[in-house]
Amino acid sequence: MATAMAPSAPLRKALGETELLWMMAMLMALNAFGIDAILPALDALAADLSVSGNDRQFVIGVYLLTGGLGSLVPGVLADRFGRRPILLGAVVVYIALSILSALAPTYDALIAVRAVQGFFAAGIVALPPAIIRDRVGGDKMARMMSLIFVIFLMVPAVAPTIGQGILQFGSWRAIFGAMAVLGVVMGAWVFIRLPESLTDENRQPIRPRSIAANMTRALALPSTAGYVIGSALVFGALFGFINSSQQLITETFGAGDIFPMIFAICAGSMAFASWSNSRIVERFGARRVSHTALFAFIAVSAVQVMAAFQPDEALWVFVPLMAINMALLGFIGSNFGAIAMNPFFNIAGAASSAHGFVRMTTAALLGGAIGYAFDGTARPLALALLASGLACLVLVLLSEKGKLFGPSDAEMGG
Repeated sequence: MATAMAPSAPLRKALGETELLWMMAMLMALNAFGIDAILPALDALAADLSVSGNDRQFVIGVYLLTGGLGSLVPGVLADRFGRRPILLGAVVVYIALSILSALAPTYDALIAVRAVQGFFAAGIVALPPAIIRDRVGGDKMARMMSLIFVIFLMVPAVAPTIGQGILQFGSWRAIFGAMAVLGVVMGAWVFIRLPESLTDENRQPIRPRSIAANMTRALALPSTAGYVIGSALVFGALFGFINSSQQLITETFGAGDIFPMIFAICAGSMAFASWSNSRIVERFGARRVSHTALFAFIAVSAVQVMAAFQPDEALWVFVPLMAINMALLGFIGSNFGAIAMNPFFNIAGAASSAHGFVRMTTAALLGGAIGYAFDGTARPLALALLASGLACLVLVLLSEKGKLFGPSDAEMGG
């Protein structure tokens, strides 16, 4: 079941699928840029603001955590007032708080601003899936979300390089200035080109009881709950890598000079996997593809554990294994999200917010714990990857009542 977007300007060329995909991807990438571009500057930031040890990771971790908490808000508002005004509001706040981050006089002030920024920027991540769900469902949504992830993941792949380039001409504060500039560009694009996708008949009243009922329904449905929580666990392990990646590559493997390139290899593998997923998911189905990827993820994680417990693990061993597992997450993430969203067409905003809240808060807390457990080796990360994969498999088995590799959503009437 799908509806077409109602044009907001009849004389203007309608927003096509390709432009919509790019817009949604770049909005999500704007949020990712706010995380990954600052990674190469963590040493400089820590020195400038007198931050010691693993505490520097909080500038990333607090943004991720409050982003998860904030995910509860935009979908509910968007189900009532529409996707467009809430999305524009989120972008405006992102711009303002990027500027305040650049001006923060102390580390405590920076953490406070980043916490607020993460909360309000949640709409940039939570609303694109709802906008896509307004138009399509089932395996076609999985294909479109995969294409969005291809574009979206190009930014994390290059963001550390951009951040390092900015450091050649300015301080870490200039990176936050670049975030504000990119926010202005995206805000203008959305304001000029994005029509409202929520139809009048699907607008939901803002009543606490209705909101609670819709979100509870979105999280309690047994056939989808395992996918939401399971994806939160595996992406928590990914967040653990992001939080500790700068220290891991610089201190453990002594390759700080090529950190942006290594990060680009890992993130780029996810982009390639998402593109591959978009080519095969409608043929084989989101369940078959993602279940196969999950088993492969567990197997590769087991190899990572063995490698991490070898004396003096080499960089050339760590990077390919990490890149492969991040690629497998490219087959897991968008498909799990599409499967979880498919039953909730008429409450897509609330469902997207509820799912985003669980995924982001769980992943951020888990990722923060993994990152803070950094002990100079890759062992905490490797163990977390394996444990999260196994736990995810159990949850998916529960959602599917023990039967994996099921038919596509189209075959199931999705």
